[in-house]
Amino acid sequence: FNCLGTNSSGSPNRMEENLKQTLIPNWKNKYSNSEESVRPSVAAIRNSTSCCHVPAPLSTFVVLTLHAALLPLRLSQGIRYKVSVSVLFAFFLSMASKLIGTAPREAENPYELSIRQAFDALESKLRPPFALTVPNPQEYMQLNRAILYGVLCEPHFAKVHIKHLHAIVTDGYALFVSLLVKVVKELYVKLFDSVKNQLIWVTKEMINVSAVGFDGLLVSLLRQIVGGDFSDGNLWLCFELVSLFLGKWDCLLEEEPLVLSSALYTFLRLLADHCRLLTNSKLDVLKCLEIDFCVKMLREQFQLCLKIGRDLIRLLQDLVHVPVFRAIWKDLVLNPSEFKTPGFSDISQLYHLRTSSRYFLTRITPEMETQLRFLLTHVKLGSQKRYQAWFAKKFLFGPERETLIVDIIRFICCGHHPSNEIIQSDIIPRWAVIGWLLKSCQKNHVETNAKLALFYDWLFFYESVDNIMNIEPAMLLMVCSIPRYIDMTHTLLDFLFLLVDNYDVDRKDVIARGVKSAFATLVHKGVVQSLDVLVSCKTLSPYLKERLWKIQVLEVGVPNELHLLHISQHSMETFNLPSPTPCSETERQPARTGEYGLQIKSADEPIAVSDDLVIACHSSPNNGVTFESSV
Repeated sequence: FNCLGTNSSGSPNRMEENLKQTLIPNWKNKYSNSEESVRPSVAAIRNSTSCCHVPAPLSTFVVLTLHAALLPLRLSQGIRYKVSVSVLFAFFLSMASKLIGTAPREAENPYELSIRQAFDALESKLRPPFALTVPNPQEYMQLNRAILYGVLCEPHFAKVHIKHLHAIVTDGYALFVSLLVKVVKELYVKLFDSVKNQLIWVTKEMINVSAVGFDGLLVSLLRQIVGGDFSDGNLWLCFELVSLFLGKWDCLLEEEPLVLSSALYTFLRLLADHCRLLTNSKLDVLKCLEIDFCVKMLREQFQLCLKIGRDLIRLLQDLVHVPVFRAIWKDLVLNPSEFKTPGFSDISQLYHLRTSSRYFLTRITPEMETQLRFLLTHVKLGSQKRYQAWFAKKFLFGPERETLIVDIIRFICCGHHPSNEIIQSDIIPRWAVIGWLLKSCQKNHVETNAKLALFYDWLFFYESVDNIMNIEPAMLLMVCSIPRYIDMTHTLLDFLFLLVDNYDVDRKDVIARGVKSAFATLVHKGVVQSLDVLVSCKTLSPYLKERLWKIQVLEVGVPNELHLLHISQHSMETFNLPSPTPCSETERQPARTGEYGLQIKSADEPIAVSDDLVIACHSSPNNGVTFESSV
């Protein structure tokens, strides 16, 4: 009856009422013993469907319907009657997925259907004794799919299925892990709870055998943890994964140490949300585990932590109110030798390590990423409002979901770089989406963190190290907001200069040099023709104009020799770094490096389209860009 739902007015469905009022009473009147005879059937069906994830009310409804459909049969034909019910109900169960729950009228997922069909076709071969023949590539693919479905949907046979997999594997489990990753990316939000339990179990099994690609599986699971979501399911996933990383610490450190840095980034970011919510007793145990893991990483494997880059500092600042992290922060600033990492002697070295976009992706679920990329590659400027409203309704509605805005802005700036073709088209630009997100902030601390995420790469920018696309959205947002949204321009400029003066007073020269370099590069590469568009704005405050004028007339001094902090991507060997120039000297020599040994492409060609965007913004009083909040 629950499956029949309600009509548009909220009253019970007429079919449901008819069934309740006519079907069952009439049935009881005709057959006085029918209620007693049905009870065992209902109980049996409920027991048999407990592992098939058919809701109990649905089980009751199905068996009553089947009994009613078979009323013409004579009671003397009891055997045929029972067999008919069993056959019909078995057919009904065969149509239901044991893996995912689907909404009414929702089309079947092609991937889920493929692995379910593989299981149905090979089910007889998944029970011992197993065949000793070597499968061909196509049979191997189907057998892996069938075993995957069996492991996830048959917990009581899971160990048998895994032994079968061990016996047939020929590729280091690469195919099986890739199938698991696809389940996580495409189906996780729809998986039944028992399937999610099996997913964590089989992930541990893949770690135990050092399966090829298990690090990607762990990262995919980390991405399914939603920031600002305090639902039981989300907190359960947090607990299971942090427990997994602590329990498999030695194995992960030996086999795939880089995945530990992704976990550190994830749990530092989650801790900021979890520690802010003080009234939820469910979080106490989880917070202790998250703190234990993060502190263990920072104290014992700091060379791995350095791979995160400058955003490690941004995350730690959000946790400075937690005593254990306050102690770590003090050591970072005052006593860096405590981390026992040869070559690391000053926090400014971390400032100049650019954070890889793969870390920002850990805080964006695959579904969010898909919708954001669609918005930024297919939606035309002026038609974006409904898409923004849909996105906000799905991902940003909720008491604490607003903190996701910080992660989304960081992803848009550093993780999504549109092609020149997109930039030159009428597709909504990144700066317009970021402006909408900033206007959606309701809490002061979220708005402050969102602005910091927008400007963070400005503070330590050097052209040969950093990517101009990371700082372009903030510049265009300030320029294109004139004159209609001058408050946006004023607020952002004021915040930027506040960062220059106060973010790190002892290293103010490093930050000032970075901001000057950012402005100079934006002008040199043609993102804007000059800073005159800001300096000549009549509605901008004199103080901000003066600060901009000083930046415009002063040359950006970039030291000829820079200290390199080299972190090998494939080796955990120690690295050496000359000590940076002390703060007392006239100029601090900042460290510069590439991104964890990866080749960095500098923006050699000017972005010719950017001026067109600016002109378009000024040529029309209503260019289709609005910053109203949808949250």
